[in-house]
Amino acid sequence: MTTAPAGRPGVLPPLRGPGAADAAAPARADVEAAAVRIARHVRRTPLLPGPGVLLKAEHLQYGGSFKLRGALNAVLALGARRIVAGSSGNHGIALARLAASLGAEVTVVLAGGAHPAKAALIAALGGRTVSVPGGVADRDRRARELAQETGAVLVPSSDHRLVAAGQGTVGLEVLADAPDTETVFVPTGGGGLLAGVCLAAQGHPVRVVGVEPACTPRYARSLAAGRPLRLGPSGTVADGLRGQQPGAVTYPVVRDRVDDMVAVSDAEILAAAALLRRCGVDAEPSGAVALAGALRAGRRRPSGRCVAIVSGGNTAAALAAAAAAAGRPAGG
Repeated sequence: MTTAPAGRPGVLPPLRGPGAADAAAPARADVEAAAVRIARHVRRTPLLPGPGVLLKAEHLQYGGSFKLRGALNAVLALGARRIVAGSSGNHGIALARLAASLGAEVTVVLAGGAHPAKAALIAALGGRTVSVPGGVADRDRRARELAQETGAVLVPSSDHRLVAAGQGTVGLEVLADAPDTETVFVPTGGGGLLAGVCLAAQGHPVRVVGVEPACTPRYARSLAAGRPLRLGPSGTVADGLRGQQPGAVTYPVVRDRVDDMVAVSDAEILAAAALLRRCGVDAEPSGAVALAGALRAGRRRPSGRCVAIVSGGNTAAALAAAAAAAGRPAGG
């Protein structure tokens, strides 16, 4: 896979015109197609040595998180020029960066509790932000309404075939770079990354383990119930993982392939983030969730080679630096 030069995103080509997402269930072939589509515009992030695990360093991705992969795959495939999305922050940052490169317009709907510095960075990058009270379900409902009202293309943060396929390229890279991986731990909010990794792992013996904040285990409870459930809004420190229910696209994929779900407390998340900092990895709390899950699982049983996905590095300091580079102080 060809990548853009380190430290600089590739220049995006003109969009190819309007299209529509295929409504069929996503498959591994969609992830492989996404890898080809986005290869020149994303960083192939390394596997770094960590505390008993390898760390898939998506905190080093352009825009500070894996979210660029899914956003880019959807925007390029759909030919979107006017975009609406609901986001906890990182998906919106990814879309705002893309919109600036493409000359497109993006509106990002943020729920209550969204990190203010992430909202400021979206605005600094030229995106429009709309705040709504309530939780992620309220946010996503308003995003759908705005897309219908304005004729914009809705690019969800996770529950979309193209988005999940793009996020699944993380899994393709893990399995290509470390094919003897026995378990991969995946942070889980809306479930786009988890579904994408499940797709990438089809036909491979690797165990896929989703890791959720303990206060909002929407996938674990839904899988136990045999159907998607909606939970109430949560206040976890992992602000990017506050999804309230599995998606219509992502739930069947996860149901059919995931091997286990692990729940971790906020204290475990913060401890994992601190451990990552001592290893030289500056992850935001959401980005430390997979490592927290790996540490918890390691206490129950020995394991072979494991990979934990460090999904994001948009800490307050990183967001301030990015906003300053874009011309507006974060939080202002």
